[in-house]
Amino acid sequence: MKIVDVCGFYAAAGGGVRRYVDAKFAAAARAGHQLTVIAPAEKSRIEERDGGQVTWVASPVMPFDSRYRRFGARADVWAAIDRAAPDVLEASSPWTSAEFAAAWTGQAKRSLVFHQDVVAAYAHTVLDGVLARSAIDALCAPWWLRIRRLSKRFDVTVTGGEWLAKRLGDHGVANAVTVPFGIEAGRFKPGLRDESLRAELLAKCGLGREAKLLLGVSRFHPEKRLPSVIAAVAQARRQRPGLGLAIVGHGLAQASVRRAARKAGGVVLLGGVEDRQTLARIYASADLFVHGSAAETYGLAVGEAIASGLTVIAPARGGAGDLARSGRSKLYRPGDPVDGSRAILEALGGKVDPPTAPPPGSLDEHFTELFALYERLLTAP
Repeated sequence: MKIVDVCGFYAAAGGGVRRYVDAKFAAAARAGHQLTVIAPAEKSRIEERDGGQVTWVASPVMPFDSRYRRFGARADVWAAIDRAAPDVLEASSPWTSAEFAAAWTGQAKRSLVFHQDVVAAYAHTVLDGVLARSAIDALCAPWWLRIRRLSKRFDVTVTGGEWLAKRLGDHGVANAVTVPFGIEAGRFKPGLRDESLRAELLAKCGLGREAKLLLGVSRFHPEKRLPSVIAAVAQARRQRPGLGLAIVGHGLAQASVRRAARKAGGVVLLGGVEDRQTLARIYASADLFVHGSAAETYGLAVGEAIASGLTVIAPARGGAGDLARSGRSKLYRPGDPVDGSRAILEALGGKVDPPTAPPPGSLDEHFTELFALYERLLTAP
C-alpha cells in the first residue's frame, strides 16, 4: 500500500508524535508498504526514510510553541498528496490536517487517526471542579457537531483505546474503530533498575538512599496538570517525609512547572531525555510513577512505567487511567492534589489495585493491526 499521513504535529524537536511516526516508518519498511508523511517545516524539502519519505511543506510557526509549525497554503499540501498518489490518506489531528485531507479531491480511502480529545485536553482541564463532566461536554456541543461532520468525510476514525471509541460513539461518531496503541517492544523492563542512578536522582532532590523516588514523564503542557502532581507529592510528604520527585520533560508550560517545583521542594526537573535507553533506566530506578493528565488518548508514559515494573498513580479518567488498570495502580480524581496525595500514600503503604486488563501491547502489534485495517478498507466493496 501507499499510505500518506498529513501530520501537522510531526516535528524534528517533537515528542510522542515524532516517536510514533518514526516507528510507523520502521513498521512500513518491514511490511513492504510505502509511507509518506506530509509535515509543516521552515522550508519545503523531501527527506528520504526507510519505508518512505517525509515531505516537509514550508509553513508558519505555531504562535505558542516555536518547536512546531502549522500548515499554511492548502494547495501546497494537496500538491504533496497528489505526488504521493495514496491508496490510504491519513489525517493525524482533527484540526487543519483533517480539513485538508477531507477536502482533497483525489481517490483514496481516508482515515482520521484520533490522537487528541480536544474537549478533555482544554475544557475539562480548565473547568474540572467547577462543572460536571457532562455539563462541560454539553457546553462543547459545537465542537462535537464539528467532529461528527468531519468523521463522516472519512472511511474510518481510528482511536488508541476502547474508552475513546466509546466516548466518540457517545457523541455520535459512527465510524470509530479501536486499534490499541503500544510501547516499544523490549525497551522498558524492571531489570534495568540502577541503584546508583536512583541515589543520584534522590540526591538532586536533597534526599538520601532511604527515601522514595517518585517519577513523572510528561510534556509540559496545561493538560498534563504537572503542578497538580507536584502539589499532591508535597501534600503526601507532610504525612510521609522522604519523598523525592523527578520529572522528565519540557514544553510551553515550563514556567508554571518550575514555580510549582520551587514551592514544593524536593523536586528535580531533568528536562527532556532523548536517549531511550537512559530513559528506560530512569523508569526502572524509580519507586512509583505519578501522572496528571486526564486527557490522554492512550498514555504512552503510563505504559512504559507499567512495563518497567512501577505502580502507577493516575487520574481516574482518560487513556492514562484506562491503561493504568493493566498494571498495579491507584487512581484519583483528576486535578485534585488532596486525592492524589491519598493515592500516593496508599500505594506506598502497599494498598494498590491489581491488574484487571492485559499488559500494554507493542507498537509493532499496533501497526500490524492498523495496516490490516487499511487492507480491509481497500478490498471492501
